[in-house]
Amino acid sequence: MSLNLKQSLTICSLFFILQNAFAQLGFSHEIGVIAGPVQFRSDFGQRLNEENNIGNTGIGIGIVHYINFSYRSDCNCYTADTYFNDHFKLRSEISWNKTQLDHFGRWVDPSMTSINSDRLRAHSGEANNFDVGMQLEFFPLSIRAFSSHRGAWAPFISLGTHFTTSSPKGFTSFGDGDIFNPDNIFQPWINASPDFPIDLDVINAWSVVSSVGVRYKLTILSDLMLDLRFQYYFSDWIDGLNHELPSNKFNDVLIWLNFGYIYYLD
Repeated sequence: MSLNLKQSLTICSLFFILQNAFAQLGFSHEIGVIAGPVQFRSDFGQRLNEENNIGNTGIGIGIVHYINFSYRSDCNCYTADTYFNDHFKLRSEISWNKTQLDHFGRWVDPSMTSINSDRLRAHSGEANNFDVGMQLEFFPLSIRAFSSHRGAWAPFISLGTHFTTSSPKGFTSFGDGDIFNPDNIFQPWINASPDFPIDLDVINAWSVVSSVGVRYKLTILSDLMLDLRFQYYFSDWIDGLNHELPSNKFNDVLIWLNFGYIYYLD
C-alpha cells in the first residue's frame, strides 16, 4: 500500500471515529449531497484575469454530514438551551472536484506570436482532487426557530480544515508532446525555477476552508442549501504546476458555489 493511500485512509478513519464519538453523545444528525461549479485558481493563465478565472471552471460533488447540537436523537427532545447549541453545527464532508486547466490572458492572446506563447497555448492540465474534512458552521439566527418553520431562511458562515489528495494531469501538443521535455515548456518557468516546474505525482496537502451560505426550510425534515466556499491549499502543487516567476505569489485556491439538499435523520 502506498504512503499516499495510507495517509488518506488514516484521515478518513479519524473522520469516522470522531463522527461516531459525537453520535454516542446523542446529538441529532443530518446528511446531504452537494454539487456545483468550481473555479480553480492556480499557476495556469494570467493571475487576477477574469477570463482565466471563468475559463478554468470545473465541477464538484460531495456528501455532507452534520451534527445538530440543538436536538437529541436519543430522546427526541431539545438539548440544553445554550448559545452554542442554538447557533453552531459541525459539518463533515467527503467531496471530489475536477477542473480542466488552460492558459488564458494576455500571454496567449492571438496577437502574441512568439514561440513561448505557442508553448503556453499548447499546455493544458487537469486538477483532480479528493477532499475530506470538517467545518464549524455558525448560524447568527436561532437554529431551533429555523427548524420549526417551513419556508424559513437561515444564513451561516463556516471555517474549517480539509485534507486533500490531488492527482493532477498535464499535457502539451508542442514539439514531441512530452510534458517533461524542457524544450516544450514555457522557457521563463525553466529559467526561473531550480527544479522542473511540473510534477504530476499524487500530492497530499492540508487546506483551510471558509464559506458563507444560506439554508431554506423545505419541509420539517429537509432543507435546501446554497454555499459559496473559499479553499486555500497549503501547497502550490495541487494543479501539478509550480514556477518561481514573480507573478506566482499565492498557493492554489478553489472557489466553489455548491447547491445542496439536506435531510434530517433524527
